[in-house]
Order: sequence, then structure tokens, then C-alpha cells
Amino acid sequence: MPNDNKYKVHMSKCSQCIIKDLSALKVFDKESLLRISNCKTSSVIKKGEHLFQEGQVLAGIFCIKEGICKVSKLSDNGRSHIVKLVSKGELLGQRSLLSEETTNLTATALEDMQVCFVPKAEVMNHFVNNSNFALEVLRTISDDLKEADNGLVNMAQKTVRERLAISLLYLQDSFGKDVDGNLRIQLSREDIASIVGTAIESCIRLLSDFKKEGLIELNGKKICILKEKDLRRMT
Repeated sequence: MPNDNKYKVHMSKCSQCIIKDLSALKVFDKESLLRISNCKTSSVIKKGEHLFQEGQVLAGIFCIKEGICKVSKLSDNGRSHIVKLVSKGELLGQRSLLSEETTNLTATALEDMQVCFVPKAEVMNHFVNNSNFALEVLRTISDDLKEADNGLVNMAQKTVRERLAISLLYLQDSFGKDVDGNLRIQLSREDIASIVGTAIESCIRLLSDFKKEGLIELNGKKICILKEKDLRRMT
């Protein structure tokens, strides 16, 4: 792991990790998984810490074992825009490795995370010699580009109110609810505004409007969707 201040954790074998079935690693045979296990490092990334930052040269890829992080991009005016949220089973850093460019995004833990790090040499060896792995990685990058394209269309054609509805439904569909029916992932108003693509003040006002209309319930950072069908009709 490139950052010395991360806390090392017990390294389970990749072949015994259910996360392998959720990522491009699912195409590997036992021998390949053993090679990955022997060279990877596993760490805890504390809430608020970076996995990597914009402009950094990555020395490998990250496999998210537990937890959620936000992937963001700084605009020319210095504001941070959340591109996507990443949870367990996903890989980070493949595009930068393949393009041999510095990363153009920053990944920050939204909660304590368990992350495995696989060195570049091992990743590229499998990419060159395992066509199934190469295809899975390219599919992931393609899906990310498609998601980014959809986001651009929403930003251009949807109102802020519609984008907030889309964002709340995305958080529910992607991360589920807790036992009390609230969105499982709790974000600051700043992060929600960043996802929606609006000012914090506008986001706070619209959330208040949604509450007054009975669409959602608010309790601090906790958000409960009360009228899902009405929100989906907005989108």
C-alpha cells in the first residue's frame, strides 16, 4: 500500500474472498488468485482518508473489500464534484494504470474501509496474458464511461429538483436502507450537493421542500424516502 499511515490488517486469501466474484478477478483460476494473494497488501482506510489523490501516479489497483468511498474531481474554480460512489467488490485505478497517466480523480473514504492493493506489475502481467481478465477490465471502464455520459446528460437536461430526486433514488438503489428505513449511506449536505451538481444552499432548500411535500423525512444526516413512486415520476 503506497501510504504508510494506513493500518495493516490480516490478509485473507483471494480464493476465499467473496469479493473476487464481484469484480474482474472472477475470471482468475486458483493459481492466478494465489499469485495475487502473495503480492497484495491489505489495509484499513479510515473515514476521511484518501486512497489516492488527483495527480498521483498509481503503483497498482485497489480492490474494495468493505466500506464506501467517494470518487471526486476538482473543477477549475476549486469546487469538488463527486463523480461516483464506490463500494465493496469494485476495483479502482485500472484506467490510470492502462493509460500510464496520473489519476484525474480523488478517492476518499466515507466510512472505515478494508482495501486490498495489487501492484502494477502483477496487474499488467495478467492483463497482457489473460484475455478474459483484460476484457472484464475494459468492460468496467466502458461502464464507467457510460455512467459518466448519463451524468452529463442529466446535468444538462434535468432541473436541480429532478437531479436531487435522481440522486436520492440512486443512493437507495445502490446502497439500500438501514433497519429504520433510512438510506444506509449517510452523506453530508455538501456531498449531496456535489452529486446533484448544485450549491449547498440550493440543496438544503430543496431537501426542505421535499420534506414539506411529504416525499422524504429528515433527521440530521439521515434521509428516509417516504414516497418513492412520486420521486421516480420526477425523473
